[in-house]
Amino acid sequence: MIFMDPESSAFIASPELVRAICTCATRIDCSHDRELFHQGDEPTRLYVLIGGHATMTLEGDDGVPIVRRTVGPGSLLGLPALIGNVPYSLTAVAESGAQVSVVARHVFSRLMLSEPALAMMILQVLAAEVHSARAVISDRETRPNREGALKRKTSHVGLSEAKTLSHADCPCSSWLPLSGAVLLLRALPL
Repeated sequence: MIFMDPESSAFIASPELVRAICTCATRIDCSHDRELFHQGDEPTRLYVLIGGHATMTLEGDDGVPIVRRTVGPGSLLGLPALIGNVPYSLTAVAESGAQVSVVARHVFSRLMLSEPALAMMILQVLAAEVHSARAVISDRETRPNREGALKRKTSHVGLSEAKTLSHADCPCSSWLPLSGAVLLLRALPL
């Protein structure tokens, strides 16, 4: 299993973005460890970690954890799945005593459409997740991969080359939610 650096900023949003999302969010009780969402579930909410920690876990097909990462305050949990409209690619568990707020998908979408500056901040968080995933991939390419070499193929999103990856290769999310972010980025005028 791979453990990720908890100091990484891949999931962290700016304080301004966290405040804006929390204006339309509801606090939930995390007095005990609480599963926020499970890998494979349909995305219905975005979770904002205000205080404390949460554990993000990626499981293999056999249910055995492949990647486990601890995230801290300012983390937006479930963002790639919500934006990409694909199942959650990780399981998120808020640790006992964590302060978590939740916002429903339709409320989050309305907020992003009404505040373009916030939508750009969301893209920055997604870009940080892409960067983090690529760093792990780059690290894995420099050492033997127990599942064999990574394959290259032409991407459907117009990139010159994209990697075909297993879930084990990406600590933050699967490439499906990230490809949605790439499509969104490509749609923005430069």
